[in-house]
Amino acid sequence: MKPQHPSVRRISECFLKPDIECLPQESKQPYYLSHWDLNLLPIQYIQKGLLFRKPSEAFEDGHPFMATLLHRLKRSLSSALFHFYPLSGRLASIINEHQASILVYVDCVNTPGAKFTHAALDLTISHLLSPVDVPLVVHSLFDPDLHTAVNYDGHTLPLLSIQVTELLDGIFIGSSFNHSIGDGTSHWNFFKTWSEIFQSLPPDGDDIVSISRPPIRKRWFPDGHGPIINLPFTHSDQFKIRFKAPELRERIFHFTKESIAALKAKANAECGSEEISSFQAMSALVWRSITRARRQPQNQITICRMVANNRAKLEVPTSEDYFGNVITTLKVSAKAGEVVEGGLGWAAWKLHEAVVDNTKEKFREAVEQWFECPCTFRLDQIFVTNSLSMTSSPKFNIYGNEFGMGKAVAVRSGCANKFDGKVSSYPGYEGGGSVDLEIALFPHNMANLEADSEFMSAVSSPPHLFHQ
Repeated sequence: MKPQHPSVRRISECFLKPDIECLPQESKQPYYLSHWDLNLLPIQYIQKGLLFRKPSEAFEDGHPFMATLLHRLKRSLSSALFHFYPLSGRLASIINEHQASILVYVDCVNTPGAKFTHAALDLTISHLLSPVDVPLVVHSLFDPDLHTAVNYDGHTLPLLSIQVTELLDGIFIGSSFNHSIGDGTSHWNFFKTWSEIFQSLPPDGDDIVSISRPPIRKRWFPDGHGPIINLPFTHSDQFKIRFKAPELRERIFHFTKESIAALKAKANAECGSEEISSFQAMSALVWRSITRARRQPQNQITICRMVANNRAKLEVPTSEDYFGNVITTLKVSAKAGEVVEGGLGWAAWKLHEAVVDNTKEKFREAVEQWFECPCTFRLDQIFVTNSLSMTSSPKFNIYGNEFGMGKAVAVRSGCANKFDGKVSSYPGYEGGGSVDLEIALFPHNMANLEADSEFMSAVSSPPHLFHQ
């Protein structure tokens, strides 16, 4: 039998929001969503969190470390929500039975705010990081009310829920972030702002402080469309599909910058090219290795998806500070035999072609096609057998977030949006171009991946996480 871990104890919870009187006038109006945002209504929340080591003073008798930390986290979070006020709102809908349509927007006024939970778990950092697999207890470090929630549930559930879990020697800050409000770039921009405010907040006085990179909250809409976008549904059941993750194994695989450089050089050499990127080469290795691990028949189709950030493709290119969703999925299909037998370069070139083919013209054409036939994503079409999805990004400044405890020792995710073939990429702890891949697979597929010599020769043990 597997050892039973202690369970998370939830100590307190509250809701936080900025003072409505201090917010700009537009916050009193409906906050309309773009078509990319609406597309994600049936998808589950983004669940990402950071694990920190407690500082030495936390172990001193009588030191108010935890009380002080929680107070500063709440103050700085309220201040961050002043700049990212849609996260303290709730979704609202107007259904038009005559036109068979539904309008979904964010109500930033009639809302209790973002949720903040203080919890405790009688385990150490080592308990969470030392096992080969990511232990299931990690999922409990995120708001359990949002584990299976989809973004549309933001009508009655918070759009942002923060859970701060005290470990015996560490602190985990877990964020459940409604994906219809923003993509991964938006999530980590919010997190960075929260961290920046935490570090600059005065001991007392005004909690509304200036920030270095204010979010661009104004949603982008193509000419002739928006801001009001009606979906062709009269009830959420017409597009809201519940998804429960199957039994999976999750592991973190570490790639050093030298290993990634070798993969890139090999892929380009096989193609007689210099155009394949490091991420494309690494993704090709994962695609080939997981296809082999699944023991797929040669003629069976396998799919690799990559997420593209399209902020630079808007009519007026916007910066990375744009708050919302501007992502599309690049889908590459091939027969399993082609992926396995074609070599690393062959697979990497297929992925490279998909990236090159994601032009401004095709991007805008896809936008127009959506408005001609509005729709939403379907989980049962994304989480399909024999596919994998490369999500998140090693470019996110994840380890730049500090909350008075120094650099985080690890990033982990919750149970939302997990399926066989879900791959999340993060910057490696040591930086410098290293990458950590969090891979979720059926147990038998993971066992086969662990026996794959090509894959395992490219990964290595992560640097010692307890080294200062």
